[in-house]
Amino acid sequence: MLDGIGRNIDYLRISVTDRCNLRCVYCMPEKGVDSLGHGEILTFKEILSIAKAVSQLGIRKVKITGGEPLVRKGIVNLIRRIKDIDGIEEVTMTTNGVLLGAMAGELADAGLDAVNVSLDSMNSESFCRITRRDCLGEVLDGIRKACSLGIRTKINCVPIAELNGGDLAGIIGIAREYPIDVRFIELMPIGFGKNYSPVSNEELLERMEREFGKPEPSRSKHGNGPAVYYNLPGFKGSVGFISAISNEFCGSCNRIRLTADGNLKLCLHYNEGVALKPLLRGGISKEGLKNVIENAIYNKPLHHVFKGGSAENVEMKNMVQIGG
Repeated sequence: MLDGIGRNIDYLRISVTDRCNLRCVYCMPEKGVDSLGHGEILTFKEILSIAKAVSQLGIRKVKITGGEPLVRKGIVNLIRRIKDIDGIEEVTMTTNGVLLGAMAGELADAGLDAVNVSLDSMNSESFCRITRRDCLGEVLDGIRKACSLGIRTKINCVPIAELNGGDLAGIIGIAREYPIDVRFIELMPIGFGKNYSPVSNEELLERMEREFGKPEPSRSKHGNGPAVYYNLPGFKGSVGFISAISNEFCGSCNRIRLTADGNLKLCLHYNEGVALKPLLRGGISKEGLKNVIENAIYNKPLHHVFKGGSAENVEMKNMVQIGG
């Protein structure tokens, strides 16, 4: 459906949990954050009710996120059931990859179309420093397994000067060896991300050219998002950049988000949204739920104000509590 300024909103990101098996320093403290109780998060039945409602409003693509979605019991069956909803054309997932190797076969059988694996360093020491966990081998195994099963695979890397600024060539090199798109996602000043400095796209492009040859803009379609992609000589995959801050793409934003506790977020930057959980548990009708969501989408904010502007209603939660 179209929102109030004419953007076609066809993409929903569903956070199924705020729990995670890593402790990335730009996302949460070492001891983690207080997790939602079992009764506070949406049940799969409630998630499916929302997914069915939005499919009638023109949502065609669903991405399952967390926290880490693979830690939630029954996630494979949820993916299978969302895939079966009329109107839903694609179900994908964002994961840290730790459990991906063990679950890739089931996910492929359930119909998962694609997976984005968060990976910030190919150096084991840097990986441990960033995630506070020693499991790089499991993540790389998950990437290989997903590729071997034909699940379309992408890498998401957040380049941060203080953490992985010197390790990025190794991440780029994945796209040389595998038909995988590597995307560099600009650090967003949310939660603990405010404590670090991003590596600019311009600097990364210069490094790429010095290390791998001249990057050429890609003319291929690479997915649903706003990434700008480049091809490099001899590479099987491409390298992309997602720049929500330095190159704002709010005018073409096509997405909404559902948090694990049932809040429909219209923009990542604002804590405003629509609390759907009380409506579902209060017995709202299918038509009533659809109308509430339709009205919310129509009033989606024009743009974020990360670069400055009004500080009212700014999101203060950490990314793990929001859903990436």
